[in-house]
Amino acid sequence: MTDPIFAKLDAFWRWIREPAIVAGVLVVSTTAIAQPFYIPSGSMEPTLQIGDGLIASKFAYGYSRYSLPFGAGPASDTRLFGKAPERGDIVIFRLPHDPSKTLIKRLVGLPGDTVQMHGGRLWLNGRELPLRQDGTGKVEDGNGAITVADRYIETLPGGHAHPIFKQGWDGPLDDTPLYVVPKGHYFMMGDNRDDSLDSRVAEDEGGVGFVPEENLVARAEFVIGSYDYLGHQPDKSLIGRLRLARFFRPLD
Repeated sequence: MTDPIFAKLDAFWRWIREPAIVAGVLVVSTTAIAQPFYIPSGSMEPTLQIGDGLIASKFAYGYSRYSLPFGAGPASDTRLFGKAPERGDIVIFRLPHDPSKTLIKRLVGLPGDTVQMHGGRLWLNGRELPLRQDGTGKVEDGNGAITVADRYIETLPGGHAHPIFKQGWDGPLDDTPLYVVPKGHYFMMGDNRDDSLDSRVAEDEGGVGFVPEENLVARAEFVIGSYDYLGHQPDKSLIGRLRLARFFRPLD
């Protein structure tokens, strides 16, 4: 004769088993394999637009406590299965002075690099990076307003080329001190150079500063979808605001 308590437990397990397995797979996959992210600001325009949804690889740089949900893990100077990022990677990371916030920027400076801005031009290790004109583009701000900016292609050491926006050459972050990237840290910048609070601004001034290796979360791989939720084209329907041309677009 079956014990009624065990019968109830067996019935409960059959009821909860499939949802538990699905939840477990979701936690493991978003922790160890890939995770979706959403872009709320224009600091990475033209590469990323406000309203883009991304898929990012969690295994690209190995794992730290920030790879786990809610950063639930021990602090460490090393990463499990750690892999070094490369210049030009689009990196998702935790803000050093407030790890509850997640940011996305382009990695331009590796440990030991010197980084400086002169007249709006980026210099790495004493050399001015090549920059060529690539027409113009639309810049969207957080209120949905659109302005036109010059678009350029910047080439990092090693040959990685990526677009940037520049609206002027004498802004507050266009001439900076010489930064030396410390060991175990990285220098991040937004592609929208005149509207990005990044490693050019120190932590104690409310900026990003140098980003510790531990704070790296993932490498952005592709745009899975995009929606103009700010509605700067109000004549469009909800469906019409889908940016279909950006769906499943790889990032580089």
